[in-house]
Amino acid sequence: MQSGSNVLIVDDEDEFRETMAKVFRHRGINVDTADGCIEALAKLKSKPFDVVIMDVSMPGIDGIQCLGRIKQRWPAIEVIILTGHASVSSGIQGMEKGAFDYCLKPIDTDELLDKIELAYEKVRITEGRA
Repeated sequence: MQSGSNVLIVDDEDEFRETMAKVFRHRGINVDTADGCIEALAKLKSKPFDVVIMDVSMPGIDGIQCLGRIKQRWPAIEVIILTGHASVSSGIQGMEKGAFDYCLKPIDTDELLDKIELAYEKVRITEGRA
């Protein structure tokens, strides 16, 4: 995993968010968290992120709607959608709206870390940081 990547985890489940943040930090990833879209958008305005990991099912503004807002304002940020209940259709809908990829919950941590690395590489190449 490329250290130095800045990842924002957006999920309304506190335990999941904090557990994933701990795993990412252990792997050398700079990570921050948000409990929903409004907090995520505020954090995206305040500091740069390369990759956003976002749950689809959240109260208020759901992950697909939030994805649209992120891609409109920050098109270079890559978003990986998390979807539960084996809802592949939500993942595909996210990809159609500009998500880099999706993962099913429960999360395979190694698979998610691989996707983050690929998304970060894409950001670096796109922005000429390769």
